[in-house]
Amino acid sequence: MSENQQPELNQALGEAPSPEELAAAGAGEADALAQAQAEIGVLQAKNTELAEQSLRALADAQNARRRADEEIAKSRKFAVEGFAENLLPVLDSLEAGLAVKEATPEQIREGAEATLRQLRSALERNKVIEINPAAGAKFDPHQHQAISMVPAEQEANTVVTVLQKGYLIAERVLRPALVTVAAPK
Repeated sequence: MSENQQPELNQALGEAPSPEELAAAGAGEADALAQAQAEIGVLQAKNTELAEQSLRALADAQNARRRADEEIAKSRKFAVEGFAENLLPVLDSLEAGLAVKEATPEQIREGAEATLRQLRSALERNKVIEINPAAGAKFDPHQHQAISMVPAEQEANTVVTVLQKGYLIAERVLRPALVTVAAPK
């Protein structure tokens, strides 16, 4: 009979295992226990590492959100800074014109025209575009506000006169142009 068959025979006969069999079984269990404990240690280390990575990622996300919020706050606070810088030469020109005490009407007009050019240039640099439809242009309710309809010798629903120019800022209507519109015939 082989050694492998002896424990089975002992069990079948109801005999107690031999001390060698008990030692071998105990050694196998001890090996399995040691292996399981080693695996638990590896898994605990991996769990700790992943928890630390998760906390770092969470902290990084919170820091990024905080920095973004600070940038947004700064952008809102200083949003008009560039626009104001472009308007300062206009202000300087107006003050210089008012400082001249003995100006002729022609000089005043020249100064006003130069200041108007500066103002228009500043507005254009900041994407503020004039809405000034020509007579006969089709009425656009998105950019024009009709003040009245008047009889005219042109196609109905077209601009007759512009009472006040409108303005766009970055393709969004800041103020619609006030216009009169040709009435249907």
